Amino acid sequence: MSDIYTHNLGYPRIGEQRELKKATEAYWHGKLSREELEATGQQLRSQNWAKQKAAGVDLIPCNDFSFYDQMLDFSCLIGNVPPRFGWQGGEVDLDVLFSMARGSRGEGQPCASGCSHQPAFACEMTKWFDTNYHYIVPEFRAETKFQLVGDKVFREYQEAVSLGYRVKPVLPGPVTYLSLGKVQDEQNPDFDRFVLLESLLELYEKILQRLAALGVEWVQIDEPIFSLDLSPVQRDALLTAWQRLSQSAPGLNILVTSYFGALQENLSLFLALPVQALHLDVVRGEADLDETLARFPAHKTLSLGVVDGRNIWKNDFSASLTLLQKAQAKLGAARLWVAPSCSLQHAPISLALEPKLDAELKSWMAFADQKLEEVVALSGLLRGTTPPLVLQDNQRAILSRRKSTRIHKPQVKDRVAAVQPEDSQRQSSFAQRRELQQAKLKLPEFPTTTIGSFPQTAEVRSMRAKWKKGEISTEAYEVYLQQEIQHCVAFQDEIGMDMPVHGEFERNDMVEYFGEQLEGFVFTQKGWVQSYGSRYVKPPIIYGDVSRPAAMTVRWSQYAQSLTKRPMKGMLTGPVTILQWSFVRDDQPRSETTRQIALAIRDEVLDLETAGIAAIQVDEPAIREGLPLRQRDWSAYLDWAVESFRLCASGVRDETQIHTHMCYSEFNDIIEAIAAMDADVITIETSRSNMELLEAFVGFKYPNEIGPGVYDIHSPRVPSVEEMVRLMRKAESVIPRSQLWVNPDCGLKTRGWEEVKSSLIHMVQAARQLRVAQPISA
Repeated sequence: MSDIYTHNLGYPRIGEQRELKKATEAYWHGKLSREELEATGQQLRSQNWAKQKAAGVDLIPCNDFSFYDQMLDFSCLIGNVPPRFGWQGGEVDLDVLFSMARGSRGEGQPCASGCSHQPAFACEMTKWFDTNYHYIVPEFRAETKFQLVGDKVFREYQEAVSLGYRVKPVLPGPVTYLSLGKVQDEQNPDFDRFVLLESLLELYEKILQRLAALGVEWVQIDEPIFSLDLSPVQRDALLTAWQRLSQSAPGLNILVTSYFGALQENLSLFLALPVQALHLDVVRGEADLDETLARFPAHKTLSLGVVDGRNIWKNDFSASLTLLQKAQAKLGAARLWVAPSCSLQHAPISLALEPKLDAELKSWMAFADQKLEEVVALSGLLRGTTPPLVLQDNQRAILSRRKSTRIHKPQVKDRVAAVQPEDSQRQSSFAQRRELQQAKLKLPEFPTTTIGSFPQTAEVRSMRAKWKKGEISTEAYEVYLQQEIQHCVAFQDEIGMDMPVHGEFERNDMVEYFGEQLEGFVFTQKGWVQSYGSRYVKPPIIYGDVSRPAAMTVRWSQYAQSLTKRPMKGMLTGPVTILQWSFVRDDQPRSETTRQIALAIRDEVLDLETAGIAAIQVDEPAIREGLPLRQRDWSAYLDWAVESFRLCASGVRDETQIHTHMCYSEFNDIIEAIAAMDADVITIETSRSNMELLEAFVGFKYPNEIGPGVYDIHSPRVPSVEEMVRLMRKAESVIPRSQLWVNPDCGLKTRGWEEVKSSLIHMVQAARQLRVAQPISA
């Protein structure tokens, strides 16, 4: 190569019309055959490759497509299937893969790969670094044996080549794979998973050698753990792995990527990797660039991720060109590649799908397809082949956004500036509040509740769509919502749920619903991104100062309370989660935007209290997700994140019970900050991890009440009463029973009514058994 090269690290796999979601869910429900599902996957891959080639990308990724998750795909490729799924060897087929992701009920006939379809709980799922994407956590045991049993990566490479595309296969790096997995071995709980590195590298060697035999020119191997604090074991593993793999397939060029943050003290190790090319994220790690250029080995190619793969704002060509020109002056054109900062799977697909989006706001944005165009345009500007008019148009858009009066609201900024320390403090200590709350709520031991949402059935979604299209009147739609709430509350009363919820049938999404009613937000029609599996979200876009013009939830919570004598729980989304699950403005600190959201939610909390709602849940499932990747930066983040939660929740009277919820995050290491949030009750995900997350409470005596989730709502299986009792007894061995609640581990919107009813009936029965059981000393 003698010119500046462009490539992409990954592309959204979901389809412009969410074809992947529709196909996988149809397959799960028996409405689509395996062949039809795989045909949909092939069609999506072909479309994605074609779009990238049409944009002018020189080297296109393959094997970035997945029916569920790429880490899960790799586990299946190397035969790392936990024993409980009954896999008997051979290729791991889609049914086993989906069972690992979703759990198994134990129904049906054995599949092609010999899986016995025995009942099995799903593999743990957690956030991919600090994104809202969830990956399936690999499991390791002392007896884990890796074997190359799949051919997906080879098959999809050959598929792309046969269609005329120049592609590079993408794989997770070996040390990232081991680092992000967990030991799940009851017999050897202290097993060191890095003992498996030798056998894992043998598999990588086979994979790379087979790719080389197929004629692969470049392979992309992602090692994003370079952006984390690395232990000596991880550093040694990286050195061992890459010294070995670099020699495993002569003639095969390897690109190792790191993204999501600066490498800092890991930069020397990264630059020393004996591979042909390295990728740096200079959107989040620009501080590494000067040292990288000063020390970059003469025989390597440098890929610079200058286009933000995680946000939707238009790239500032002038700023990016400054970085690229600096690199070009040092390395020359032949050793410089231009790319997005990370995979574009974290961005919506295309602005072309947004005809109704405000024209001015739209001119400030770039989705995945536009980001590819930006990469190509930047490369052309460096070479002098892109017309200068392109740069001029880009700079006009950047200046328009910077100077827009739509963004800044003095009254919002003044309110934030006027916040005092006492605004983030409850009136009394938890011990005092608890007495008043118990007197008011009169809850039994092991009180039962849910996390908030109930099934969003096809009928619920259809009625919402008809209302939005004007096909039914607002009056008719609201009557329908009242009927759904009546049904939901009546069911909870019937089974004896101690603290019911209204079901959230009026809500499309826990963040989008609120953003639609707040100023400073804008929304897309097709701006979907994958959260996990077939769960897609349409993140709001925060473009300006945030405020709440009117009450958002009071009407429906108040109506639900009128249907029952039990204390109805109001449901809100917290400021940090609204921030994390939105595309956020980048022209002011995230802490400032969060405080604006916190004050808007505070207004809603106080209105709910005035309306007679005695318990209010402010969900913060993303507070751990927002934690900076480097521990040295945690304190500053946690200070403003905790303060923002307290700011939104601390204006109520002592007798009003504040709940919060967190899920699918490793938060043991921030337990003190979670306690500092001072919620009266916290509900957390623990079922997938078999109550592992409660280990945090062994050394730290959590002062308030806690509800460890007793069943995994992301799995279709219905847990038994005995299973729930066992999990709660495990919790009781760590936490006094007087502090424990019984609840699912997340909202129920993705489940069907039949399984929800059975599971909640079992849950209430489990709570009743716990109340009469002999206490365990925590």
